[in-house]
Amino acid sequence: MPRIDVTRLRLPTGPRADLALAGVVLVLTGVAEGQRLGSDWDAPATVAGSWFLAVAVCAAWPLRRRRPVAVGWFTVLGTGAYHLLSTVDGPLVVIPVAALYALAARGRLRASAAMAAVMVVGVGAGALAGTGDVTGTAVFMLTGWLVAVVALGAMRHGRIAYAEEQARLRATRERLRIARELHDAVGHTMSMIHVQASSALHRLPKDPGQAREALTAIKQGSKEGLRELRATLGVLRQADEAAPTAPAPGLSRIDELVSSAAHAGLDVRVERSGADSPLPTAVDLAAYRIVQESLTNAVRHSGARHVVVRIRREDGELALSVRDDGRGAAARTGSGGGSGIAGMTERVRALGGTLSAGPGGAGGFAIRARLPFLDHHEPIGGATDDQDPAGG
Repeated sequence: MPRIDVTRLRLPTGPRADLALAGVVLVLTGVAEGQRLGSDWDAPATVAGSWFLAVAVCAAWPLRRRRPVAVGWFTVLGTGAYHLLSTVDGPLVVIPVAALYALAARGRLRASAAMAAVMVVGVGAGALAGTGDVTGTAVFMLTGWLVAVVALGAMRHGRIAYAEEQARLRATRERLRIARELHDAVGHTMSMIHVQASSALHRLPKDPGQAREALTAIKQGSKEGLRELRATLGVLRQADEAAPTAPAPGLSRIDELVSSAAHAGLDVRVERSGADSPLPTAVDLAAYRIVQESLTNAVRHSGARHVVVRIRREDGELALSVRDDGRGAAARTGSGGGSGIAGMTERVRALGGTLSAGPGGAGGFAIRARLPFLDHHEPIGGATDDQDPAGG
């Protein structure tokens, strides 16, 4: 005898499950009606009527995905009429009960509750009229079962709605993260290209040599921007594709930012202190993006000529400040509604750190951040926004 692999057996789902349920219920109802006919040969007319109603109710059930409310009411009323003609109690009631659950699971709670109420009232009226074997206890038990069915359907609807909402939130967070990466990576490069292009156009008639240098910087900057863009868009790859192999940018590449800013006319000085041990990838990337965005803002908005970047690592945290000698906070307001500072703040808070942005002590504009890299979930205490973590 061939062996059956039970692990490979699958119950039908979707429309096939509806057809299977309708078929099973119709067979069980037919068996019960056949037993009834065998014991009561004087009731052929009522048997024919009950058979017709049973077939109609079971045939309507597979249509419930297209017309859920209409099919639900038809099964409830059809099953009620069936029980007026038949003494068989049981199989067919599965269809309207399943309809109640399906409606509640789809969020149609009012329709489901109304149908349950009609079923209880109909059975209760039959008990009061003394028809059949229906008693008050049976009505009470039926009420409890129907309430439980509707409640289970409502719970399933709640779980599905919650899962969908969580999926939407995850998608929104991912879109925001990608938008932030694009803003930080591409925005910086495009700002530098804009400045260099303007400089080249201005110098071309008088000093072609310097114009050539500016165009060379544009070429290099556009190449770097394309590389950053490809790396950022790598997160949109399909799951079965290979992940990007290029490492995420970090403070080890800060010289590239300094060089790019120098081509745009900024004199950038980097001061480091503390241990020179590797940083966690998330902290290293956030620090790089803060410096990148700060230099971009200095080029685009402040009119600064000099920028000082201070990096210090101690006591499990990275202290970072970027200060320029430009026009200060006044130049940042009304600058087009960019999301640079907001994006930096979001990055830092996600790592449990703090960030402040405002006028520097001797004019200009300063970005100050503290990034813990031992525990990314607990903010480091004792740091206030008006302190300069770089000691400047």
